[in-house]
Amino acid sequence: MKALLINGSPHKSGCTYTALSIVAEELTANSVEAEIYQIPVNATSGCVACGGCMRTKNNRCVIDDGSAVNVILEKMETADALVIGSPVYYASPAGQLLSVLDRVFFVGGRSLFPNKPAAVVCSARRAGTTATLDVLMKYPIISGMPVVPSVYWPMVHGQSAEEVRKDKEGVQVMRGIGWNMAWLLQCIAAGREAGIKDPGVPGGEKVWTNFIR
Repeated sequence: MKALLINGSPHKSGCTYTALSIVAEELTANSVEAEIYQIPVNATSGCVACGGCMRTKNNRCVIDDGSAVNVILEKMETADALVIGSPVYYASPAGQLLSVLDRVFFVGGRSLFPNKPAAVVCSARRAGTTATLDVLMKYPIISGMPVVPSVYWPMVHGQSAEEVRKDKEGVQVMRGIGWNMAWLLQCIAAGREAGIKDPGVPGGEKVWTNFIR
């Protein structure tokens, strides 16, 4: 079993990375391979709704701009779970991360992500954490991913990696995410071995409606 952890911070060894590292430590201790992927700092455009990915149907974004988008999509083909980590800038997730996630989930939301456990975490000096989590949580929820809980909101506080490690409650929350994700992955594997099929879309194909009468 393998989990992909996305570091949405431009700082490779900063607060968000530290939070993800704590999650990864618990995953590894419970026999789940954990990879922390650092998104590059090069500018990434958001989704332009060109529909190219829907036409090609190859789980890749047709805008090959050298960003993290297609790298993450490739990694999610073999990953069994996903953790998204973001710093809090201006009381919301990092803009670079959101541009990446918009494209990643537009391409793979209905093919690569359903039934794979997911968690979101954030780091902040003080405020903006719950607003950040609200935004990040929308990605796994719309994609049919079971959301992994812990014992409190999945956030850590500190202005440096050292301070994050001193946030005892935050560290406990991160460890809880890792433990619960490993447990859920084991339950899913056991269910499949017992012949329990993954749940599909209720009623068959996804229904699309709008509010135009």
